[in-house]
Amino acid sequence: MLLEEFNYNLPEELIAQFPAQKRELSKMLVLDRKNKTFEHKHFFDITDYLTKNDLLVLNNTKVIPARLYALKDTGALIEIFLVRETEKNIWIALIKPSKRVNTGLILKVSDELSIEILEKDDDKWKVKLLYSGNIFEILDRVGNIPLPPYIERKLTAEQYKSLDFERYQTVYAQKEGAVAAPTAGLHFTSEILDKLNKQGTEHCFVTLNVGLGTFKPVKCENILNHKMDSETFEITEESAEKINKAKAEGKNIVAVGTTTVRTLETVMNKYGKIIPVNDHSELFIYPGYQFRIIDKLITNFHLPKSTLLMLVSAFASKEYIFNAYEIAIKNQYRFYSYGDCMFIR
Repeated sequence: MLLEEFNYNLPEELIAQFPAQKRELSKMLVLDRKNKTFEHKHFFDITDYLTKNDLLVLNNTKVIPARLYALKDTGALIEIFLVRETEKNIWIALIKPSKRVNTGLILKVSDELSIEILEKDDDKWKVKLLYSGNIFEILDRVGNIPLPPYIERKLTAEQYKSLDFERYQTVYAQKEGAVAAPTAGLHFTSEILDKLNKQGTEHCFVTLNVGLGTFKPVKCENILNHKMDSETFEITEESAEKINKAKAEGKNIVAVGTTTVRTLETVMNKYGKIIPVNDHSELFIYPGYQFRIIDKLITNFHLPKSTLLMLVSAFASKEYIFNAYEIAIKNQYRFYSYGDCMFIR
């Protein structure tokens, strides 16, 4: 399969720079895989489409304020993007401009946090965080939410910073570790989850810490040569029991986002059933993949040539998905992280 087969043209003005005024007011394009139909709805209508025969599985990872700014003694501003922690206080990071740093340099982010440059690791750096107290509380005070590169706003604007701290995070985010949001979950409100519970639609959580691979473009002309970045995930005993019970009772497993899909499908492929586990996923899903557990999917509109677009094309067929994207563009849907969504039945 050629990479160009997953390309499409998107008018720049449809790339959402801000979230919808309210989470539930996002538009939702409803796809029916059996009848190949389309319906134009809003996300608050999701409660009309889910019943007691559906189990909603959500990713409760929490985005950390991983983008930091530090000053060198010379006054030069350095950007440090924490990617993942490899051991206690040791992180892999991206640094810009990287030419201005070298091993042994200590960068001061604030009175609470400094960063020591340990060594270069390909295009990334290994760094040590120097602080006392709770690092996540410190990052909340001094860090910035790491928005995707296609959201072109100045992070230093305080009114935007507080907006992103609230809205580039799901209402059910619990476990710190992600550097990007599981964006399909951004449309949910506590009220919608309560309403679903009252009508008998149960839900449970998995945790996949969304990594830098989310932004990593596919560069191979033949997509089969692409290698996914590894991302860690966790499934609790309670969630494993709920999912297996629902499947045994013939209920539909409704994945909220591609990260949930890859978590559940990875476990099914490795173990043959959903088990309580801490593991990692490098699963690349593209057309031809046979889904083993997912029945329905809530997902945003994804970038051209991305692995996320390939996953959704595998779930609902490439032709149908590209028709949906064409309709979404024609109807001025908003795309990418802060954009609108699809519900694929």
